[in-house]
Amino acid sequence: MRIFFFFVFIIFSCSKKKELSGELDQKVQRILSRMTLEEKVGQMTQINLTVIAKGPNKWKSKFPLEINLKRAKKALIDYKIGSVLNTINNTALSPEVWYETISLIQKYAMDSTRLKIPVIYGIDAVHGTTYTDGATMFPQQITTAASWNPENAYNMAMVCAYETRASGIPWNFSPVLDLGTDPRFPRQFETFGEDPYVVKEFGNAMIKGYQGLNNNVLDKYKVATCVKHFVGYHPTISGKDRTPAYIPDHVLKEYHIEPFREAINLGAKSIMINSGLINGKPVHADYNLITNVLRNELGFEGVILTDWEDINNLHSRDKVAKSIKEAIKIAINAGIDMSMVPYDYEVFCKNLIDLVNEGEVRMSRINDAVERILKLKMELDLFNVPITNYQDYDNFGSKKYSKLAYNAASEAITLLKNKDDLLPIKINNKTKILITGPNGNNMRTLNGAWTYSWQGEKTDQFASNFNTIYEAFSNTYGEKYVKYLPGVSYIDDGQYFEMKEVDINKVVLEAKNSDYVILCLGENTYTEKPGDLNDLTLHKLQLKLAKEIAKTGKPIVLILNLGRPRLITDIQPLMKSIINIYLPGNFGADALVDIVSGKVNPSGKLPYSYPAFPNSLLTYYHKPSDVQNNNQGAYNYVGQVNNLYDFGYGLSYSEFKYSNMILNKVEYSESDTILMTVNLKNISEIPGYETIQVYSSDLFASITPDVKRLRRFSKVYLKGGEEKIINFTLPINELAFVNYNNEYVLEPGKFKISINNLSQEITVK
Repeated sequence: MRIFFFFVFIIFSCSKKKELSGELDQKVQRILSRMTLEEKVGQMTQINLTVIAKGPNKWKSKFPLEINLKRAKKALIDYKIGSVLNTINNTALSPEVWYETISLIQKYAMDSTRLKIPVIYGIDAVHGTTYTDGATMFPQQITTAASWNPENAYNMAMVCAYETRASGIPWNFSPVLDLGTDPRFPRQFETFGEDPYVVKEFGNAMIKGYQGLNNNVLDKYKVATCVKHFVGYHPTISGKDRTPAYIPDHVLKEYHIEPFREAINLGAKSIMINSGLINGKPVHADYNLITNVLRNELGFEGVILTDWEDINNLHSRDKVAKSIKEAIKIAINAGIDMSMVPYDYEVFCKNLIDLVNEGEVRMSRINDAVERILKLKMELDLFNVPITNYQDYDNFGSKKYSKLAYNAASEAITLLKNKDDLLPIKINNKTKILITGPNGNNMRTLNGAWTYSWQGEKTDQFASNFNTIYEAFSNTYGEKYVKYLPGVSYIDDGQYFEMKEVDINKVVLEAKNSDYVILCLGENTYTEKPGDLNDLTLHKLQLKLAKEIAKTGKPIVLILNLGRPRLITDIQPLMKSIINIYLPGNFGADALVDIVSGKVNPSGKLPYSYPAFPNSLLTYYHKPSDVQNNNQGAYNYVGQVNNLYDFGYGLSYSEFKYSNMILNKVEYSESDTILMTVNLKNISEIPGYETIQVYSSDLFASITPDVKRLRRFSKVYLKGGEEKIINFTLPINELAFVNYNNEYVLEPGKFKISINNLSQEITVK
């Protein structure tokens, strides 16, 4: 009987949703039919907040924030601008200031315009509500992926949605569904790593957290997502931001498009376009990718948004348009709905109006874009509630949200080396610990960019109530026994990777008098173009510090605090233990010291391959011919990939044993499903988590197959001595690949299914 009522409820909910959708469409059409061309173009325009704020110019504002009434009137009333984004001067604002600011913007838009259409405000809140003082900062996406627990991604998005709405903002430019395949790329930390399946699973969790399990963004605790950056943004030839990539269509479809397909199926409300070029063509100018693939093939019905100034870039940078006007024509005709202008909105509006009047852009294309924008505003209930009030959000910055952020960090931190079981370091009130390195007393580096400011350079002034690594160790082991000396430090002049030596000799002397050295190395904060690198190796002064301390013979615990794997091959043998904390957020240091002290058993695993050499940058799903090493002779292939640590690697204080892997068949048809079990036993006395990873290998195919692909994973808790049987299901059709005709095919033949050190061959008929 319960099942019957459940299905009745589902049918009723679906019919109700269709009914509501029909009502929205009718309301949209009624408004659209009354709109002038100027009003429609205004809706397609997004401007930066600085444009309407008081200040010397449209790029820079005075502080504290005040709206310039003349500028606001021109933009919001005269030009009918439909969207505003960002903050002023890359600075976080209080919930009160956000409420006052957006309330005034909505007053202009709704009280002083003919059709009273509200503005939709958007923000980049990528690991918490980036630009709101007091918001809960979670680990960055790459760190969250290292937890191998999508629940952490859901919690991050759920809290971020709540606190973004508490800031009066209903639209979030997140999550990032790009594959973080290249460690040189400055935005790898914004991704869920290199694997398409992991990206899909964690991306799905974030969309559910942002938009709700029932996809109801009318809920005042939810936001509309803007997944980004469609598509193929990261795997550039140079490894630098916004530079060309060359990706065959079948590779683009199988690896890069798939996470976006899943997001669209879940109901993602908007999508932001890749700022770069694929195969010589800027994606913002690519009708095939935006309209044929995104709209028609994937069935995306939401708003398509540009990235920052990217229509202008078609003319100024990419040279595919002879003028800004032609750039606007190309992008809008390609399928762009809204332009993140973000400054010269007059140029965009006037040119687009002229293009329509001249017949270069059809009115039907304009109507299509505006219809989607209006529908999004109605789905968010902005016509009735143009802004949410921070006073209605009692859990903003709460302890229960802080606990979720701490849990995410503690699950993600990854133990890479623990020679002679150096860790955990027990607390005995006598242990002398030296904290050293540029990241040892630094809240900024724990969080990374997109934290209170774009580049994260203002984090320390907003996050002083949280613990740095030094402060966390002092609190745990006793201030009397913990000392901090930097050795080297970052030069804070806008050149984020420049360093200076402080006093390495002093650090060495202190190390001699210490029982343990906690060496905190890594990166300063960065994102986008300021994060471009010419050398993936860790800075030479950091390597010098490590080598000089190693000469003392004291045990060193290397803490890697970075957004991408920097090369440490020269110093890795000198370290007793190595812990990768990635970018763990405001509670990362607390989580780290709990792991070092043994209060928490580490369970993180790498979401990317950690390279050993600058010319050996491969994903784990490389081709068989990549597996070689010529170091010992011109043709001496010894069958290995030069990783320092492999994708999915991570140690625990527990020890686990895999056994008895069983599959339900040895021969399968295309419609079958693999049912598999494996026994997992904790053969130590220490309780802990283990992540079971299921891989497949296509042994022979018409296109050279990858050596393996991740198909399933599950994170399991076992008490000391406990054994569990773990179950997985895998439909055979998921073993298909995309061929040169851009079609998914499953070719008959042999496959290998692997879990840890166990494997079985199967045949697909």
